[in-house]
Amino acid sequence: MEYKRSAIRLVVLLGILPLLNGCAATALTLFGVGAGVATGTSVGYTLDGFAYRTFTASLPQVESATRTALNRMGIKIEATAKTEQGKAIAATGNDREIEVELEVVSSNATRIRTVAKQGFFFKDRATATEIILQTEKVLDMDVATTDGRGTRDAAKAVEGVKRVVKSGPESEW
Repeated sequence: MEYKRSAIRLVVLLGILPLLNGCAATALTLFGVGAGVATGTSVGYTLDGFAYRTFTASLPQVESATRTALNRMGIKIEATAKTEQGKAIAATGNDREIEVELEVVSSNATRIRTVAKQGFFFKDRATATEIILQTEKVLDMDVATTDGRGTRDAAKAVEGVKRVVKSGPESEW
């Protein structure tokens, strides 16, 4: 009798397993999105491998920053096209095909979506995320320079460090 119950439980369990297949993928994706938010990257991800983020900057500013970021990363821009919503940039780096879509949200907000395809099936989420993070870094530098803070603040910080080091005992140098 006990053997029969165990056999029935096993058959039911094995019968349900194929139906749970999609849940693992969804759970892992949601975990990855949560991990990205928790670590402060503020980059979102879609189920099809796109990384995205909205910047408070105009389309020309984000496009320029994206081009600079791709150039710094050694990724070659192959083509740029105007789209219905904004612009699209196609680029390549090693064995990856990179697509960047820039979408105008308003005159002062632009959404960037990136995907780095590695082969036919695989997507390189780390590279897609890094493109967005590097774009953010360029935009932050542009804003700091435009506000007149960029080079002055860096010079003050270096000068402050020099003063602290020089004011300590010589034996600590």
